[in-house]
Order: sequence, then C-alpha cells, then structure tokens
Amino acid sequence: MITVKKFTFNPFQENTYLLFDETKECVIIDPGCYEPHEQEELVGFIEANELKVVKLLSTHSHIDHVLGNKFVMEKYGVDLYIHSKDLETLTAVETYAATYGFMNYQPCKSPHNFLKEGEKVSFGSSQLEIKFVPGHAPGHIVFVAKDEKFVINGDCLFHGSIGRTDLPGGDHQTLLDSIKRELFALPDDFVVYCGHGPETTIGHEKQHNPFLK
Repeated sequence: MITVKKFTFNPFQENTYLLFDETKECVIIDPGCYEPHEQEELVGFIEANELKVVKLLSTHSHIDHVLGNKFVMEKYGVDLYIHSKDLETLTAVETYAATYGFMNYQPCKSPHNFLKEGEKVSFGSSQLEIKFVPGHAPGHIVFVAKDEKFVINGDCLFHGSIGRTDLPGGDHQTLLDSIKRELFALPDDFVVYCGHGPETTIGHEKQHNPFLK
C-alpha cells in the first residue's frame, strides 16, 4: 500500500511528493527543494521514517520542479527518470534560473533513464503506471497508482484549473486533449495530486472544471 507525503517548496509553492510502501523503499517525484531548510525538511522525514530512496522521478522539468534534482541525486545516489521529450526542457533551466532569482541553481547530470507511456515504475512492492500527458510541457508524464486510486499529475490538472500553456513547448489544445484522453479515462474517485495547490478528484474536475466543459 502506497503512502503519499506532500511537501511544498520554493517561491513557486511547488508540491514535491514522496511515495513509500511497507517495504520502506520510496521514490521522490519533482523535488522543488532549493533552500537548505527545504532540503533538511525532506531529509528529516526520510530519516525519521527510515526510508530508502531508490528512484527520482519527474513529471516534467520546469524550473520549480527540478530545483532539488542535483541534491537528491547526490544525497541518495539515485538516477533521474524523465520522458525523453522533456530533456530539452530540463537542459534549458540553467539558462534562465538566475532570471527567476535562483542564483545558486546547479544542473544535475543528464539522465540516462527515459520513461515511456504504458511502462511501469516499480519500488518496494508497488508499481506506478506512466501516462503521457503533453501540453503544459512537451514531455509531461503522470504516475498512476491503480490499486490506491490516485495519480501524481504534475501541472496538467488543478482544482478548478489547468496548467499554463504559454511557456516554451506548451500548447493549449494539446493539454485539453491530453487531459480528456488520459486523465478523464480514470475512474471518478481517483485522487489527483497536483504540482501546486490542493488535491482534487477526477470526478470533481469532470463536473466543475471550467476549462474542460
């Protein structure tokens, strides 16, 4: 059974997720921890719960979701897993990080693990299914836990909103189509863990999201 722990980091108020099960193995998704006290909060939880970090996963590679990549990779000796179409997005962060005030941003080493739609990511006794949901970012993916009925959906779908599409590689219609095809195919009672803000459900967004009527 997967337990979800959410942290909110950096000035963008980005949600970082740590998933673990009864084996104590865990994965970190989209680490936004930039300041030392944010890194300490993440490490403190891992140590207090005696967890073993086995993978670093990325829904997409906009700056607010990758600020902690290098820290996590070096601290725990793990590799980064992303979609190949998001490699350019990741590489570009170094060129504009200072513009957003992240003067000490350090890029992580280039990933060698590329995730594809329909594959599964395993840790402990658990699995996450990968769905490709572009539109907010070219290589945006989400992680679905079917047994536990939730999805870590990054910046695709929010409570009453959707991800912005005015950034490089974004496309409004592509995002709408992706959400309807991939996320809205999930049962209504699935919890949606978002990259910013509170959780929602698939059913709630089908009924009430003004962008998807």
